[in-house]
Amino acid sequence: MADVFSAELAGKVIVVSGIGPGLGRAIALACADAGARVVVAARTEERVAELAEELRARGTPARGVVADITEASDRSALVATTLDEFGRVDALVNNAFVMGPMARADATEPEQWRAVFEVNVVGTVMLSTAFADAMRTTGGGSIVMINSQAARRGAARRGPYAASKAALLVAAQVLATELGPEGIRVNSVVPGQIWGGALEAHYETLAERRGIAVADVIAQVTRDIPLRQITRAEEIASAVVFLLSDRSAAITGQSLDVNGGNWFH
Repeated sequence: MADVFSAELAGKVIVVSGIGPGLGRAIALACADAGARVVVAARTEERVAELAEELRARGTPARGVVADITEASDRSALVATTLDEFGRVDALVNNAFVMGPMARADATEPEQWRAVFEVNVVGTVMLSTAFADAMRTTGGGSIVMINSQAARRGAARRGPYAASKAALLVAAQVLATELGPEGIRVNSVVPGQIWGGALEAHYETLAERRGIAVADVIAQVTRDIPLRQITRAEEIASAVVFLLSDRSAAITGQSLDVNGGNWFH
């Protein structure tokens, strides 16, 4: 991927929230490969420290920050640390999220809905506006929301998560309208299923339940995907890099589905 996106983000300071072993890590590494300086943030100190060290070992100027985006003080500290470390910020990737309960709507409590919206919508929007204040001083920037195909489909037993992601799609458009005159672009990347350990474990459970091989489960899933494959985190990260780069300078308020054609929008 470094060959494809070499120097695409050269010199830019990119902040990635909600980093983890899957998509968040892939996005941070893709930004690094494209020449960016990277700040990674999450609630888990060990995870943050490990990824920041991995980035530095690859020659990328990087900083890790422990932060809970639902806390105003943590959001302010993340912005301040980024500016102290690098003197500017050019882009923010909002990957922090929670799934919430996997249950019918009539089996969930109001507090469970609020908790999911607090992270996936309120915290994300507030972090975006906090970084937008910093971007204004350097003439603009780019914000990318990592959304979910759940926002398009409204599947059963995913009420809080799907509804919060649908709300985030509209919130991104609102921010794009409000921040556009200041040179700040806001777009969404909407993945479908992402290949990785968690999904593989899910397919193993399905295979055991159905009495078939894991390969057969995967074949059943990919049969209905035009590209006949499950999207990898690195492929989603490539789309993020594009929306962070100057190649997308005229794009804002848009959502880019990255799912192998599994769902057309």
